[in-house]
Amino acid sequence: MTLEQIKNILPTLDNVEFQLENGTFVPEHFHVTEIGMVSKNFIDCGGTIRKEEKVNFQLWNAEDDEHRLKPGKLLHIIQLSEEKLGIRDLEIEVEYQDTTIGKYDLEFNGKHFILKNKKTACLAQDSCGIPKEKEKLSLKELGHKTSQCAPNSGCC
Repeated sequence: MTLEQIKNILPTLDNVEFQLENGTFVPEHFHVTEIGMVSKNFIDCGGTIRKEEKVNFQLWNAEDDEHRLKPGKLLHIIQLSEEKLGIRDLEIEVEYQDTTIGKYDLEFNGKHFILKNKKTACLAQDSCGIPKEKEKLSLKELGHKTSQCAPNSGCC
């Protein structure tokens, strides 16, 4: 989800709710403690220099159980970050501490924002010697081929 997409969704909501992929909700008294732009410059294992930029939201749970972040307030924080930091319309990455600080992609299911688990991957598999995954076929998919053996002939 991009920054522009969340800005379009927020005015349609009564509440801001985040849910982990496993169905657990982020406690409703969470805070968005940071919005920023993160730039990552790196080299992959194949020697290619890469740059990645994301908008980063940090969610935090405080002990103030009465706190509720309303959509208008989050929209104001986003607009302030665009104005003061020059944040552009980029993909959003969410930091949230469950058992450890995790980074999540963000989706919307029509009611809640979903924190999607991120996965690591090799960006230069051809340089690492990682074999390409073989295509799996079932015998049914191969179709009927003529065989040299007749049923019950004992040759196969």
